[in-house]
Amino acid sequence: MRKTTIKLKAVVLAFMFTLPFIGFSQDSDFGNWLIYIGNKKLDSKWNIHNEIQYRNYNGLGDLEQLLLRTGLGYTFNEGKNNALLGYGYIVSENYITNSYDKVTVNEHRIYQQFTSNQTIGSIKINHRYRFEQRFVSNDFKMRIRYFLGLNIPLQKKETINKTFYISAYNEVFLNTESSIFDRNRLYSGIGYNINSNIRLEAGYMNQFFETKSRDQFNIITFINF
Repeated sequence: MRKTTIKLKAVVLAFMFTLPFIGFSQDSDFGNWLIYIGNKKLDSKWNIHNEIQYRNYNGLGDLEQLLLRTGLGYTFNEGKNNALLGYGYIVSENYITNSYDKVTVNEHRIYQQFTSNQTIGSIKINHRYRFEQRFVSNDFKMRIRYFLGLNIPLQKKETINKTFYISAYNEVFLNTESSIFDRNRLYSGIGYNINSNIRLEAGYMNQFFETKSRDQFNIITFINF
């Protein structure tokens, strides 16, 4: 039974991390995001958030966006809530309409966010409210985001070490200008807790814009240290 379980884990992990490369040698509009999300605890209250996202249009090698984000957070209410002030730098490679040429757009972003965590049985629920001030080239924009995430364990163990889970979230983006709706992201994936500090996750995400939508495969690494 133990050997079967080990083989099952190996197959699932191999599938998670090879799927986004299948068929990517062909021209495709199926995007891929490689994401690292880190959290460094300074003490029981303060933490530093750090994040890198490498986003591609067509699998790997067709850069859409490089996002670097950091922030200083303060945890309270027995660890259930966190308030954070952060900064992000984003480089976007946008295709020119009806052309294979790209134009580079730089963005500096200041953001404030509040997160709240709760549990219902074994299900973990995460709410995140984020307010962004975006300096995009010579333009200034503001945006509000709301994120609702679920983490559902697939195995019952005393610790989360070496366990699988299902991850799902929805995030809506709203502008403060006349065109209020910006986009919506709907995601579902499977994750693996290596230990209490490191987990890996892979899943499918659909981004819905005002007039179009786009599918993507995301690979995410979470590290607490």
